[in-house]
Parts: sequence; structure tokens; C-alpha cells
Amino acid sequence: MPARTAPAFDLESLKSALPKIFDQAQSTAANHQKNFVALCKLQSDAAKLTESVQNGRSIKLSGERVFQEVYLDMLTRVLPVKKGTSVADRIVKFTSGYARFITEKNAEERKKEEADDEDDTPASRFLSRIINFLLKGCVAKDKVVRFRVVQCIADMISHLGEIDEDLYTSLRSSLMERLRDKEAMVRVHAVVALSKLSFSEEPSELEEGESSILDTLIDTMTYDTSPDVRRAALLNLRPVPLTLSAFLARTRDVDPTIRRLVYSAVLEDKCTEGDGERMGCTHPRALTIAQRELIVRNGLGDREEAVRAAAGRLLGTWVDVARAAPDEAKEEGEKEQDVLADVIAFLRLFDLAAEGTIPEDALLEVFKTRVNVFDGLVFGDEYWAGLTPERAFLARVFVEHCVTLNDEGRLEAALPVVTALAFRIQEAYNELVEKMEEQEEEAMLREGMVMDEEDEEERARKEDERLDKEFVIGEILKLAVNLDYADEIGRRKMFQLVRGMISQDVLPENLLARCLDVLRKLSPNERDLIRVVVEVVHELRDPEPEEESRNINDGVTDVSETPMTVRTVRALPKPTAEMTPEEKAHADEVDLRCLSLCIGMLERVNGTFEENSTLEGILGELIIPAVKRREMMLRERGLISLGLCCLIARRMALNSFQLFLGQIQSAPELLKLRVLQIVFDILMVHEGAFLGPGSPNGDRIIEFLLHLLENEESDKVQALLCVGISKLMLSGMINDERVLKSLVLVFISPETASNQELRQCLSYFFPIYCYSSAANQRRMQQIFVPLYEHLTKVYRECEGDDDMITPPQVGLMFVDWTDPQRAAAAAKGLRGDAAENTIHFDFASDVVKALLSSDLDKDDKKALCQLLGKLYIPDVVDDDKIRTLKLLMHNLQSRRPLRDTVAKNAFNKFDNAISKKFEKQLADFSEEEYRKLEHLKELFDYLDEIVPEDDEDEEAPKRGSRKRRSASVVTESSTAASVRSSVPPSPKAKKNKRLRLSQSEDESEDDDRTEASRTPPASVAPTRVMPRRSAGEKSKRAVARAYSPVETGRSSAVPSKATQEAILDEDIDNLLDGNTTLDSIMDSSEDEEEDEVDDIL
Repeated sequence: MPARTAPAFDLESLKSALPKIFDQAQSTAANHQKNFVALCKLQSDAAKLTESVQNGRSIKLSGERVFQEVYLDMLTRVLPVKKGTSVADRIVKFTSGYARFITEKNAEERKKEEADDEDDTPASRFLSRIINFLLKGCVAKDKVVRFRVVQCIADMISHLGEIDEDLYTSLRSSLMERLRDKEAMVRVHAVVALSKLSFSEEPSELEEGESSILDTLIDTMTYDTSPDVRRAALLNLRPVPLTLSAFLARTRDVDPTIRRLVYSAVLEDKCTEGDGERMGCTHPRALTIAQRELIVRNGLGDREEAVRAAAGRLLGTWVDVARAAPDEAKEEGEKEQDVLADVIAFLRLFDLAAEGTIPEDALLEVFKTRVNVFDGLVFGDEYWAGLTPERAFLARVFVEHCVTLNDEGRLEAALPVVTALAFRIQEAYNELVEKMEEQEEEAMLREGMVMDEEDEEERARKEDERLDKEFVIGEILKLAVNLDYADEIGRRKMFQLVRGMISQDVLPENLLARCLDVLRKLSPNERDLIRVVVEVVHELRDPEPEEESRNINDGVTDVSETPMTVRTVRALPKPTAEMTPEEKAHADEVDLRCLSLCIGMLERVNGTFEENSTLEGILGELIIPAVKRREMMLRERGLISLGLCCLIARRMALNSFQLFLGQIQSAPELLKLRVLQIVFDILMVHEGAFLGPGSPNGDRIIEFLLHLLENEESDKVQALLCVGISKLMLSGMINDERVLKSLVLVFISPETASNQELRQCLSYFFPIYCYSSAANQRRMQQIFVPLYEHLTKVYRECEGDDDMITPPQVGLMFVDWTDPQRAAAAAKGLRGDAAENTIHFDFASDVVKALLSSDLDKDDKKALCQLLGKLYIPDVVDDDKIRTLKLLMHNLQSRRPLRDTVAKNAFNKFDNAISKKFEKQLADFSEEEYRKLEHLKELFDYLDEIVPEDDEDEEAPKRGSRKRRSASVVTESSTAASVRSSVPPSPKAKKNKRLRLSQSEDESEDDDRTEASRTPPASVAPTRVMPRRSAGEKSKRAVARAYSPVETGRSSAVPSKATQEAILDEDIDNLLDGNTTLDSIMDSSEDEEEDEVDDIL
């Protein structure tokens, strides 16, 4: 029997075989590999069919041509299928899988035949044809086709192998164009495709000014509006040193999923490479200290629990990989168990001595997420023998964590004996003093000598050792606060040690606070703490002769005895005039040390000044003279000490308040920040004396604060003012609408766009302020319309500054802030009736009244009309309010009809909703009967004076043009008129012409002609004017000056610096002498408070 032969290959059979393969591939992905083989065999057979042309000089690849046409026909059927269809997704996957299959097979054949890689093969020609075909669909009008095309390219691009230069250029340009596609899913797959090309691109081949793929993808990951696109870029880009900063910036992304993926999918997964033996780009030891701190701060401080959990797992991974090798601890002489060595290596990743709590937060998170680490730590006697900064820090954080958990057993096992720890502190302190003395001697010997590089390194090494020793002592002192001082011997030893340390002027200043914390723990009460510190101050300022001995008190005071200042017969101090410059410098250093002690002591005192009479001595001998000094450091610490005294002495605060205000006006930025903090602390503590009900000086204090806010140019001072005023408003101590208007204007001002601290404070303040109280929402509602009218003028004059918040955005913010539904539950519970739920209803009435004004142009009215549809209208509203609103809307439609179609449609929709919702209450409404009501006479007078507009005369006002204010505006309701007359000016204006905000623009021209002949009374604040904007100024005022400065009774001319200092000295002398009554804003009406400082002294 003859052998069976295979039928000859026919191109017609190819057209029926390919659809069968695609039909199987779309059903399930399980048969794809089998169909790859079958499809490849068909392609090989088709490639053998050729035709000779041009008399045999060329070959026509007719078989390949037919195969490609049939294949593209099958693929084209998938392109219009929408996203999410499983059969289409399987075909796309099958297409990319087949590209990989034939590329690998082609590479194997080339290797066997040792053919040149640049030779064309059926596989390379097939893939080029497919890519060229798909690139045509990148510009299709149908978004589904563009999506499928880019999806296919993204899946196939990794398996193309070698492609020619023209195809690469076309592919690159098409994908770069798709990054700007309006559909997010198209951009997602474009990012995926480009990320596979990014690292094969040579920067040298780019044209000048052309962006690389990597830079473009980094911009996309940073600035694309779609979270899906940013997520695709995050997951497909490889973290390398060039892109690492962009990855870390995504830890502050607005999308919580992206923030979580940065920690889990990038930082943790790429921490190690291979089998975990090589360091990855995100390994903690491959990062800088600043990058590690950024990762910890943003991760553990995130508001989402999932992000914090991912950051915690990352820190646990860092603990495991922090050591270079398991034997590192032994090589460095550390004999602890592996857990302790891992934690020590983990702590070396951070700068423990830097400000902030980042290392502590990271270690506490490790304790929480890795319980085995917390349980495996053991602190034996050998642990305390050689304390390093990492060991001391670990012990302190461990003890504080045990105290937080109330784990007495573990705490008792970890803490050493008090006496032993005191000796450890004493030993470390003695070593520190020796190192400091050695450095001083070495500095004296090397004075004037040129130091080489080795000497500089040696000096730097010694300085690091000294700083490490200081840090160790500070950590042990923090730990000593949590010790059990039931052992009297240990308590006495610790007291003597700490008191002796603060008595020496060589003690570093950053350790004073730690020593005072221990003294506060050891002292029976505040009086003993004050007595000890006062004694130390006297010893430092008036040292005893060396031959005299002094008995050290252990801090125990008999309950029956009243502590008093220890009076010792001492030699009088040498007059300042007789001192040499060296002696003066030393005396100033001693005074600075004493003031630091006083500040630390006063920060830990809660009793009143009268209860601690020991403070009287240092007030007159140290604090007040320091305030009079011209040296900035001494004056700053003197003012801080005086401010702390004022917090516990009400009468002293009343008499010293003017002194602080005077310092604010003339002090440099650093001192102004300190004094402002003091002023706000005094206002918060002594509420009734300054801003309480019936206080005669409350309004003048508010005007003074507003004056500072409006005229301050420093961003830090302006931010501090906003923080302090916001606290006063949240506490209910300030309820002035002027303050609220000024804060809103500062918030929306383009000049504060770069002041992130101020913007962050106010963006948190306004929602909290409004949602906490219905009265606060009512205030916000009452100031909206005047502010909006003012803001529209300024926005036109600024010509739409990019940094300025637009009036429609401001309107949306006010709608959100005044929404009664968003008020806190506590605030809702305080409402006894539904009256306060009508805030948005009254908001609508104010908006309609504003629409009746002719000052607004078409766009401004359209924005107001669109706000009406976003207001919450309650089901129960007073009949008078409903009819008043309906009457206002009717007059608007009849006398001042809206011309803009969008505004008219929005207004009509709101009008119909009101009519339908309150149909029963409006059924018997009669305007004639309504006019007879006496309390509505003012409303009807206002409506009757509105001049109807003719259709032919109606023309939208041009931006920036001057238009006369309608005379009917002045007849608004008394509340709206009074609010509008006191609107603060805009924070920004580009034009040189200034406008009066309490008048119309044409009236301001009349005032200009008579301004020279008219002098306003001193008690009337000058009208607020528009500020100028200069592009060359580094810092500008956010709100124009609106209120007169606090009067001081002196000439209005600006005094010189010497004159200001002389006046300040005179005020301080009067404060000390008590013989002169200052004409200040804080003069007390009570007789016993007029000469308070004199009474104290």
C-alpha cells in the first residue's frame, strides 16, 4: 500500500484555517500554545509560496502577503470591541503571545544557521507589517479603536526583536502623541509601551531640545490627572537613581492606592535583587538619610490606614536587610543576639540627633509590626557598659514604649538600678567635659596655624565624638524620668548629680531641659524646683569663693516650712563700666545661661506667680534688665522669660502687654515671631482680661492684629498671625466679621500662593470653623455677597491672574462652608429648631439681591446663578422668607432679566424648584397684602427704587471698563449694606489706580477733589484702599491697609531707629519704676493694676 502524502498547501485553505484558529483562541487561553504551533506552521508553508517577476530577477512573496492579509483581517475584527470584553482581551493576548513565539523561534533558527541578525525573515517582515498597520489606528476617531490599537502595541512591543530605524521612529512618535490622548485608558497603555522603550533609548541620539522618553514618563507620573495613568507609570518604570526622586514624590500623591503602591510594589519589592543577595536601588543603604526620613515621615504620617500598614511592612523589611552580613555585629565587637544587632543596624540608617521624631516613630512602628523584635530585646548589664548613640536611643524608646503599654514586668527587667544609672551619667558627663577641655586647648594651640586635610579630619572626628557623647547623656536623662525613685539613696544621688550639672556653665545648653525634667521628677513640688533653680542662678551670676564650701541640698523640704530664697552674704558684683571686654562677654554668657534656666523652669510651672514668691528676685535682677539690653539674644530670651511670667501673673500681663506690642512693630523677623507667640499665648490664657465680654480694649487689639496681617511682608510672620488669629476665632474669643473677611482675602490672594504654611492653616481652619457652629456658618453667609462683588472687580483688574482663585471657585467654597448638612453632629444637636437650617435659603436671598445689582457682568451673574442649584433648601421654611425670596426673584425677572442663556436656565430651574416645593405656602401669596406689613417696608422701598432695564439698552459690561454704580444699591437692607461698606480690599491688583471700597467708583473721583480740604477725625479708621502690585518686589502685602494703626499718643512721623530705642527704654524704665502711666491700649481702669511692676519689685 502506498504511503499517505500530505495535501499540497493551498492559499484558499489558508483563508479558512486562520479563522478557525482565532475562534479557538478567543474561547480560552488554555489552547493558545497549541494554536501558536499551528499558526506558525501555516505561516511557514505560506512563506514558501513565491512568484518570479521581472524575468526571474525578483521574487514576489505572494504566500506571505496572503497570510498577512488574512491575519490582519482577523485582528481588525477585534479593534472596535469595547474594553472589558473577555473574547477581545484573549485575542489581544494571543497576538502578543504569537509575536513572542515566532521571535524566539526565529532567534533559535538564526543561532543554528549562524545567520546575520540584519537579514530579513518572514517573522521580522510579519511583525513590521503588523506594527505599521496598528500605528495607523493610533489616530482613529473612535476611542475604542485607539484603545485596542495601543493595547496591542503595548503587549507586543517587548517581543519585536530587532526593528529598523524608521519603524522605531514612527513607533516612538505615535506613542508619545498618545500620551496626550484625552482618554485615560489609551494613555495607560501608551505609558506601558513607552516604559519598555525608555531604557533602550540613547540620549545622544536625541535632537537638541527633544525630551527623552524617560523624562516624559516621569512628567506623566507626576502631573497626569488620571490616577490610572500615574499608577501605570509607577508600576512599569524601573527605579534607578535618575527616577528615584520622582518615585518618592508619589508618597504625597492624592490617590491613596498610588501612595500604598510606592511602599509595597516599589520600595519593598525592589529592595533586593536576585535571590535577595544583591542590594536593589531602593535598598535602605542605597538611599540617603534625607530620602529615608522622607519615606518614613510620609508613610507613617499618611491619613490612610492601608498606606501606614504598607510603610510599616517596609520598615520591617529594612530591619531584616539593614546589616550588610549576618556577621557584621561580631566583626564590630557587638556580642548581642541577632535581633539586637539588626535593630542597632536599623537605627544607624537615621540621624538620631536631628530634630524631629522620625527615628523614634520608625522604631515604634517596628515594635508594633514586628512583635518578635520587641520581644527579643534584652538589656543586660553588659548593654549599659558601652553606650553608643544607637544603644542609648533604643533603651530610651523601649522604656517609653513599655510605659505607654503599662508593661510593668518588662519595664522592671529593662531598667537599671537608679544608683548605677546615676554613676553611668556621671561617668559620661566627666568624659564629655574632658573632651570639651581638650578641644579648647587644641583650638588655643592651633590658633593662627594653617590646618591640613588630616588635621581637619581629626578635628571633625573629635567633634563627632563629642556630639555623640552629648546625645548619649541626653537620652539617658530622658530615660531617668521614668525610673522608680522609691530608693532614697538613688534619689539623693541622682538629685546631687543633676543639680551639680546645671550649676556648671560647661554643661551644653541642649541638656538643660533634660536636667530640669529630672529635677521636676525629683522635686516634691513646684516650689522646691523654683527654689533650686533660683539658687543655681544666683551661684552662676555671683560665684562663691573656691575655698568656701557649700552643702548640697537634696531637694527635700519640710512641709511646715515655707521655701524662701537662700540669702548668702556675697561680694557686690563688679559694675559693668569697670569690666573689661572679656569680662563683659563672660557676664553675657552667664546671663544667657541663667535666662535659659529660667525659661526651662517657667515652662514647667503651673502655679501662679503669687504662689511662688521666689520668682520676684530673678524678675527684677535678671529678666527685666535682659529686656532692656540691646543684644538680640539677651533681649529675645528676656522677652520669652517675661512672657512666661505673664502667663502665670494676670496683672503683670495687663501692664506688660503694651511692651510686647511695641516690640512687634520694630523687631526683626526672628524676634517678631517670638513676641507674637507670646502675645497669642497671653490672649489665650487671660481671655477675660483682653478679649472677654465687656473688655474696653478688645476692638483695638483686633484692629492691631489686622493691621499687622495687612502690612506684614514676611511669609513666616504672616503665617504665624493666621495661625494665632484662627485659634482665637475657633475658641470663640474673636467673632468680628472684619477678621473673617481678612482671613478669607488672605486665603484667596495670589500673593500667598507660595506661602504653603499659611494656605495649609487656613484650608484646615475654614471648614472646621464653619462646621463647628451654626453661628459661624451664619457669619460666613453674611459676608459672601460683599466679598464676591469686591472679588469680581479685583479679578478683572488682575486680568485673570493664574495664581488667583476665580470668583466661581470662591462661590463653591462658600456654598460648601455654609452647608448646614455638613455641620458637625454636635453643632446640629445644639439647634433647638429649624431656623439655622435655613442658612442656604438666606444665602439664596442674598444672591438674588446681588443679581439685582448692575455692578456684576454677565460671567459673574452666571456663576451666581449656577450656585443656586447647589444650595440645600430645607423642607420647613418660614412663610415670610419664602415669600420674600419669591418676590425678589419675580422682580429680578421683570426689572433686571438675565440675558445669558446659561444663567437664565439655571435661575429658572431654581425658581421652578422653589415654586414646586413650597406650592402650598405660595398659594395665597398676594403682593398687595404683603406690602401692608410694616417690617417689610424697607424691602419694598428697595425694590421700588430699582430702575428697570430696557432690552435695547442692555449690554454686557466689558472687562476692565468703568461702569457707574446703580443708585438703588445704597437702599439695600441694613445688614447687607453695613457688611458691604466694610469689605476689606483685595489682596492683589495690577493697576495703579486705587479704588475706594466703601463707595462707588464715580464717588471716589469726587472724594479725590476734596480730599486735601477734609481731615477725618482721629477715631475714624481711614478707608481701605486697593494695594499696588509690583512684579519686582520679592514680597507683597496680601490685604490692603484698612484699619488705622494703634494710637500711641506720639507724632505720626516715623521716628528714627535711635529714637525708637530711646522710646522703648523709656517705656521699660517706666514699667520698672511704676511712676508713669502709659497711654497704651492696655491701660487698666483698676487702681490696683496701674503700678503692678512697682508693687512686685
